[in-house]
Amino acid sequence: MPQLDVYMTTGLFSTAYFAPVHYFWHMNQMEEVVIEAYEHYIKQTWRNRCTIATANGPMTLSLPIETGPMEKVNIRDVKVSSHGNWQHLHWNSIESAYRSSPFFEYYQDDLRPFFEKKPGFLFDFNEEIRETICGLIEFQPKVNLSSEYLAEDVLPLGWLDFRTRIHPKKELQDTGFHPTAYYQVFDRKFGFLPNLSILDLVFNMGPESVLYL
Repeated sequence: MPQLDVYMTTGLFSTAYFAPVHYFWHMNQMEEVVIEAYEHYIKQTWRNRCTIATANGPMTLSLPIETGPMEKVNIRDVKVSSHGNWQHLHWNSIESAYRSSPFFEYYQDDLRPFFEKKPGFLFDFNEEIRETICGLIEFQPKVNLSSEYLAEDVLPLGWLDFRTRIHPKKELQDTGFHPTAYYQVFDRKFGFLPNLSILDLVFNMGPESVLYL
């Protein structure tokens, strides 16, 4: 993969639900990673959604959250909703999309429990997912959680802020990420679909995922 055109430094990242590939790629370019634990929750971001490749094309899976008065709610206080049937729907969609991928059977037992347990706080849920994914592909970034909220204009020297740069509506190239193709289940039908959820990379590339990063 091409290297990020900056010196190695500290990256500040938002929490994310089965984050996109370039989230993990940027982590791999950093000497240290800090996960933002004190920001306000932001709608329509990777914080509670991911995109997978299905037989009908890209599909976005969104985690429902307990809304209430959501303005200026700390990310650590946001709860995943226990209503509805989202866990069943998400896992069925993932299984349908990737059951014929090279490594689905290899990893499914490690990932299925996320869709069976009672949901709790979004931030904790996402962190458990991130740690599991990193463990499965033996990716070992140096990760810490923030101890307070830091505005972008007061970040320490040498920090890069990815909290808003990694966003569903922003161009990949704007962050320095230029994806190269890897095998995907439906690539003959749709061509290569870049920057899907890390699930896509893991199920298709298995242990070689870390080499892609």
